[in-house]
Parts: sequence; C-alpha cells; structure tokens
Amino acid sequence: MAYMSMSLHAVNHRLTNVPVKQLPHLASCLASSISNCGELLSTPQSQKSGKTDSDNAVQVHKLITRLGSLLQDRTYEGRWTAVVLVKALVEAGQWEILRSSEPFVRGLISILGKSDPVSTKKMCIITLTRIFHLTYQYPTLVREITTPALPGFVTSALNLISVKPSSEPVRRLKPNTPFVEVVLQAINELIARHPTIFRPFTAQIHSLLQVIIGSTSPTFPEHVLEIAQRLFISLHNCAPKNTGGDEWKTACRMTITSVHATSSYVLRAVMEQWESFDPSLRSLSQPQNYSQEVGNGPDALGLEGWQGLNSGVNRLVVLLRLLSGFVGTATASTVTIPVGAILDLTARLNMVVYPSGGSDIQANPQIGRAEREQLLTELPRIHIACLKLLLHLVNALETSAIPVAQTILEQALWVFRAEQFSRDVRTAVYDLISALLTRLGPSMTKQSVSSLASIIRKCCHDLLPPAGNQTTATEKPDPKSKNKSSQATVNADSFLNPGLKQVRQTSSSSSFPDLTRAASELLAATLTHTPSEFLSPALRAEVDRTIILTSDKNAMLASVLNPFPAMQGRGVGISILPFLARSYPAETEVESLIRPRMPVLMNGPTANGYLPMDDDEDEDEDEAATTAVPASTATGFLKPTATPTLQHHDMMDVEKDIPSPPSKRSYTDEVEVAGQPSAPSAVPSSTTTTASPGSQSKKPRFEAAAITQPPLDAASPATFTGTAAISVPTSSIAGPAPVQTLKPALSSVAKQPSTLAAAEAAEDESDDEMPSLNVDPDTDDEDEDEE
Repeated sequence: MAYMSMSLHAVNHRLTNVPVKQLPHLASCLASSISNCGELLSTPQSQKSGKTDSDNAVQVHKLITRLGSLLQDRTYEGRWTAVVLVKALVEAGQWEILRSSEPFVRGLISILGKSDPVSTKKMCIITLTRIFHLTYQYPTLVREITTPALPGFVTSALNLISVKPSSEPVRRLKPNTPFVEVVLQAINELIARHPTIFRPFTAQIHSLLQVIIGSTSPTFPEHVLEIAQRLFISLHNCAPKNTGGDEWKTACRMTITSVHATSSYVLRAVMEQWESFDPSLRSLSQPQNYSQEVGNGPDALGLEGWQGLNSGVNRLVVLLRLLSGFVGTATASTVTIPVGAILDLTARLNMVVYPSGGSDIQANPQIGRAEREQLLTELPRIHIACLKLLLHLVNALETSAIPVAQTILEQALWVFRAEQFSRDVRTAVYDLISALLTRLGPSMTKQSVSSLASIIRKCCHDLLPPAGNQTTATEKPDPKSKNKSSQATVNADSFLNPGLKQVRQTSSSSSFPDLTRAASELLAATLTHTPSEFLSPALRAEVDRTIILTSDKNAMLASVLNPFPAMQGRGVGISILPFLARSYPAETEVESLIRPRMPVLMNGPTANGYLPMDDDEDEDEDEAATTAVPASTATGFLKPTATPTLQHHDMMDVEKDIPSPPSKRSYTDEVEVAGQPSAPSAVPSSTTTTASPGSQSKKPRFEAAAITQPPLDAASPATFTGTAAISVPTSSIAGPAPVQTLKPALSSVAKQPSTLAAAEAAEDESDDEMPSLNVDPDTDDEDEDEE
C-alpha cells in the first residue's frame, strides 16, 4: 500500500508541475502508474481510517480534480492526456471512481463536439463505451449516469459519421469519414445491453447500414463491412417487447429473398436446373433485357442497385455473409431458423459449378461468351460463401443438424468435385466436412465413407510438400531423343541451382496456413468419428504416412486411439504409437498411452479384481500366537485330522527322473525326522493333501508330468517303508488341507481297496491314536512289476 501511495503522489506531482504541452509524452507512463494503484483507488471510504488513509484520500481527490480540469483545458494536449488518464482511472478504481464519474462523462461528450484531432475523439468514444460497460453491473449507476448520458453520446457519435436533415428521419453518411469503424463498434457493443435507449435511433442507424452493406465497390474496408453486418443483425434487439424474434425472422426472410433476386441476374448466363419448393420464389424472377449489362435495382432489404457482373457477385457474397451472421449470432429471444429455405438457396447456388471431368453446363444462348466465362471465374467465390453459410448452420443446430447432414454433405461433394483446384474452396469444404463428421460420422455407411476417399487423399496431398525431385526428373530431356526442339524447353537455371525449384515449391505449400489447418483437422476428425472398418487399407496407410511425416500430434493420437481393425484377409493391424512416442516424448497424452497409471485388472479366480492375501502372513501370525501348524483356509471349516509324515523310498527314484515345474510356489520344505533329513515325498493324490509340522502351506501349481504327495486315506500301506509317523495332537490342527483334484501318476496306488478300507476304519475308531501300519511289502505289487 505504501508503494501505491508513493506512485499516486508522484502522478499528482507530475500533472501539477509538468507543463501541459509536455503531458502527452508522459501519458502512457502516468496511465501505467494509475493502473498499479487499483487496490488503493478501489478501497471504499468507509474502510479508510488513520492518518495514512486520510492522506491517500486527499491524493485521490486531487487526482480526480486535476483530470476534470484537464478535460476542460484549452489545449489539445491537455484534453488528450485527460482522456487517456480517465480511462485508466475508471478501470482501476471500479465502483469508487465510477460513482463520481458523471463530470468525466459530460466532459468527454463535450469533446466530441469540438474541433479536436481524430485520435482524441476516437479515444473519447472508446473511454465512454468503457464507462458505460463498467456501470452496467450497478443498477444505481446505470440510472444515475448511463441512462441520462447515453442518448447524448449516441447523437454526438452519429453526427461524426453522418448528417441528418431536419425534414427527414434518416441520415446520410459522410464520405471518407475516419470515425465509421469506432462508432459502429461502440454502438454494436452497447445496443444489446440498452435496447430501449437505442430504439429511437433504429431508423437512423438502419439507413446508415444500408449504405455500407449495399456498397458494391470497395469503398469500405472488410472489417468495417463485417461490423456493419453484425450491427444490422443486432437491430432486432430494439424491437418492442416480445417482438424481437419476429423481427429477426422477418429480416432473415428478407435477406433470403434478396439473395434469390440477385442470383436471378448473376446466373443468367446459364440455364438453371433448379426449381424451388416455395411457390412465391418461383414467380420471383422477372423478365430481363439481355441486350443490356446485367444489373438490378433496390431489393427487399432496401439496398441500393448494382450494375455489372462483378458488382453483382460482390452483392451476392455480402448477402450470403449477412445470412451467415443471422444464423451464427446468438439472440436474446427464441427464434425460428428457416432451415428449409436456406438449404433450398444453397442448393440453387451449388448446382451451378465449374465444368470439369467431361461435364458441362447448359449455356443461355441469349448471353455472350464473355459474360459466361466471367461468371465461371466468379463461381468459387460464391460457393465459398455458401459453404461457410452451411458451416454456420451446422454449428448453430449442433445435434439437430443430423436430419439434414447428408444433404449438406452432398452439396459439399458437388462443389469439391468440380472446383477442387481452388485452395479456398478446399479449405471451406474441409471445415464443413469436419463439422459434419463430429455429428454424422458414427452413423455413416460404407458407401458414404467411400465417397470421402477423394477428399481425404486431397488432404494428404495438401499437407505433404510436393516432391521437387520428381518434377525435376521429368523435365530432363531424353538423351536418346534427336528432337532439337526439346532442348529449348530445358531450364538452364535448374543445372546451376538444382534445389531452387524444390525450395520454391516447399515455400509455396507452407504459405497457406488455413488450408493446412483445415486439412489436418479433417484427417483427425476422420480417424476419430468415422468407422475404421469402412476405410480401405490403402487409404488408411496413406493417412498414417501423412500424419507421421507431418508430425501432427492430434491426428497421430486419433490414429492410435482408433486402430485399424484386424479383419479376415487383411492381416494384423499396425499402430503408429512408436512414431508418436518418438515425435512427442514429453507430452502428457503420449505418456498416458504408453505407461498408464491405473490399477492392473486381474483375470482369474480372484475376488473383485484383488489377489488373495499371501498365506505366509497368516502362518506367521498363527505361529506367533499358538505355535501351531497352520493349514490352508480354502474351505473355512475346522476338521481335526492326523497328518503323519510319510516317506516312500520306491518313489524317490521316479521323482529324480521327473523334473519339477519351475515355479516358486510349488515346493516342499525339508523336514528332519529322528535326526535324518527327509527326502521330498511326492506321491500322486486324488482328493486331499496335508501339510507336515513345520512346513509352509502353499497353493501348488501342477503340470501334466508333475507327481504330488497323496493323502493318507488314498495310499496303500505297502507303498511305505518302516519309518513311523510322528503323532500330532488334534488341538494343534487349525483346519483342513486345501482340496486339489489331480490325476494319479501311477496306477499302483489306486489298486489297494482292502488297505483303503482298513485305513478308513482305523481313522473312524479313534482320532487320537495313529492307525497301525503294515510295513511288510506287498508281494502282489512285486509280482505285477515282474510281469
């Protein structure tokens, strides 16, 4: 705050002590200093307390007083400086300065009536427009400042660009006035917020706009014409209450009628095949005198007449742009867009195309060849305006444009096939089709996608630079040819500088940024919204090649996200993700495609995508609490059973020959019994498996050739040696062993029904005592082995 106080004090010191003639040189510096004091200037008076705040209030009051006196200064320099600093002051101070800005507004309006320089008056209009904008959010200030001062401002501004006769309600535009642009821009920004105040001036403004829009010669710059068109469209806001929509519809219909009337004269050199669906338009054409130069008088909008084909085409293009403004400009009230009438108009204009590919137009025999050829050269301008009108219509309707999207697409194809030689036509077609594909693409058929193949290939051609080496090679004369006349066509400069032509072609291809941008957007829209299976492999390969060579990030992302599907007879689809990663390694989108940060989705017997908790943790907790042998908890039921450790010496030789699967989860810990290390016992099991004391229970992974340990009730006593099992109390058993269903590897295990019954009977009799085992070998098994 201290810095702001010092800056404000310095501004006041300079405004007081520096001579007025030198103030314009300091105006920009002083305006920057005032803008930096925004916090100080916008602080309410009720929040200021203390000696420092009192000093700041004095400085603010001193600044406001000094600027008010400079607005009334006798010199141009003083008034110019005051206008610049007042704008900076009201923007920095906001409500605190706006509430006391009424003297500023009166002083600025009075400058508009003086003989000040053009720059001072333009700055006054800009400053007043800014003040009226800032007061709009405060109804009290609008009532106290804007409402009383705005009519005087509109009158003073219109007097700068026109003259109003006392006996006429319209105005006459001054020729070569420098204030047209700034006045129209100010009125266009204020008319939507204060329509009631502008209502008495509607007729005067309309008369001025008719002169600007109806001028066929390049009297006004292009940006002035665009501002006049936007203001012409905004005049419907000044209509009486609840009639703005009807006023907009009437003006739009009158514009369409004016376009048809102008087209009847401009296109008279050809025989049109168009027939309108509107009966009123069929009787619109009037008999013409073909012996005179083409021309027309005032139209439905009240625009002045025109004479000559060039002036008629200019009028037609201006009216089409005006109609595009009607469709694309937002309105305060609900309006009805005449979609059918607009499509009927564009169909009429787009049907007359430049003859190409063997097609020809039907010429009017009553019109000379010169006028017909001049019309053909002007057709691309007319079609570009039509395509932009359709683009505004699609953007305005959004998803509601789907019923008429196919009709619009067909009209775009008419123009492209005949006039693709024009870069501006190709740019307009690319933009229109890109907008259509975002809404129509997913529902397109294979035939519709095939109709876009030529446009997509042309996009690739526009994006890639021309091959200069190929053209240079074609120009080299044939050494075997003896025709001396061919030597005259050789460009000698190409031998001195071979890369000259290639550089010239590359630079010419890169000098059309709008065409490159439109082609790139169309390729991205095609890959994103068009069904990939409907694109031919050759076309998709050409598109991918183009976007790789041009390093188009958006198109490459669209290609990666919409891969070419692998279909029968087409081979495996190829992704261009490596090229995308090489071209844009630091982009976030590429990083998310290559290394996505998301939980890995698991497939298999898991619960809600999560793996079961490791059994080692459960075993550690159980051993620490009860020092008991843990068992698997696959079933969730407790069933105390005896789990003796069994060894089979006859099966060890078999295990040595069969390699175990290379899995870290299928293993058996070594257990020492009676001071001797026990060998890993792996006997085939058909029902259940049990864990020995001190061993870790894992869910084993089995292969076809693996042999595992069988359960006690499925094994034969003849298959075991004389090693006794260790008795384990039932209280230390935590639960049953996991159930695994496997195929037995040896047939001898399943051929002992008597011993199985004996083992089951012994287990049923007592759970605390181990059953007696017969350690004598079974001679039946030996006899079977000998046989």
